[in-house]
Order: sequence, then C-alpha cells, then structure tokens
Amino acid sequence: MDRSRLLSRASQLAYFTVAWNLIEGAVAIWAGIAAGSDALLGFGLDSGVESLSGTVLIWRLNIERKEIERAEEVEEKALKLIGMTFFALAAFVSYESVTTLLRAEQPEASWVGIGVTTLSLIVMPILARRKEQVGKALASRAVLADSAETWACVYLSAVVLAGLTLNAFFGWWWADPVAALGVVGFLVKEGREAFSDED
Repeated sequence: MDRSRLLSRASQLAYFTVAWNLIEGAVAIWAGIAAGSDALLGFGLDSGVESLSGTVLIWRLNIERKEIERAEEVEEKALKLIGMTFFALAAFVSYESVTTLLRAEQPEASWVGIGVTTLSLIVMPILARRKEQVGKALASRAVLADSAETWACVYLSAVVLAGLTLNAFFGWWWADPVAALGVVGFLVKEGREAFSDED
C-alpha cells in the first residue's frame, strides 16, 4: 500500500476514534454523574482525551498531505500534545479517586456504565490494532502514540468494568475508585514515552 493510501487509512481511523469517543464519553459521563462513579466519570473523560488525541492526529496527517517538508516538525508537536493528554487524564483520575476514598463516597450501581465499558472492550482493541498496523507502515510515532492511547482506553475499560461489576453485585463501593486508580500508572508511563519519543 502506498503512503497516500496509508495516510487516508490513518485519517479514517482517527475520524472514527473522534466520533466513537464523543458518543461513548457523553454516555459515560452522564452515567458517571448519575451514579456518583469516579471510575465511570474518569472513563468518560478518557474518551474525551481520546477524541483530542484523534483530532491532533487528524491535524498532523492533513499537514503531511499538504506539506511533506513540515511533516517531521508537526510530528514532534503532535507527540507532545498527545503526551500532555495522558498526564492531564492521570492527574484528574488520581485526584477524583483519592478524594472519593477519603470521603468514603459510595457510588450507585450503573448498568449503563457496565454496558458501555463492555462495548468498549469489544471495539477498542480492534481499533488499537489497526492503528498500530498503519502507524508501523507509515513509520509514524504520532500514529503509534495515538494507538497507545487507544490501548490505554482498553485497559481502563477492563479496570472500570471490574470496579463497576464488583460494586453492582457485591456492594464493594471502594472497588470503583480503586479501579480508577488502577490505570494511572499506565497513563503516566505512556505520557513519558510520548515525550521521550520526541528526542
């Protein structure tokens, strides 16, 4: 596959990421607020970060299509912006989860949240793998960083689903904020890698 077709495929995946995550994020944030679930709210905000990452990637790909000589410069800026989104999400999820644990705030069961995280576990791994394939073919660190962020969404989905399920079936309210904290280390790691890839 030639580079122009790979760029087109990467753009299609990025547009899908933005659309999917805007819908997923809106549903998760609504359900998280309704249930008082930090894990679900964090999941919804992660979807917002995914949308931002996808938008940054679309910008980077469009620049390469128009101005080949600027592609490397834009790649560096795209990596930095994607890395910043990891750190922003990690900070927010950490603050909300620790606050919930300290206040012993008990979230309600959220069946909508269980549904949306289960659906995410089906769709996101497929999307992440396709981004990885295209990113490797393009030798694009920005596309690969965006793929890593999609994998972060997969792991967050699994952890949040576990917390929501334990709360819903066993009444383990603390599982919700602990689940939200479970992915923070991964987010920080990916943020650091996005910045180190600039060098």
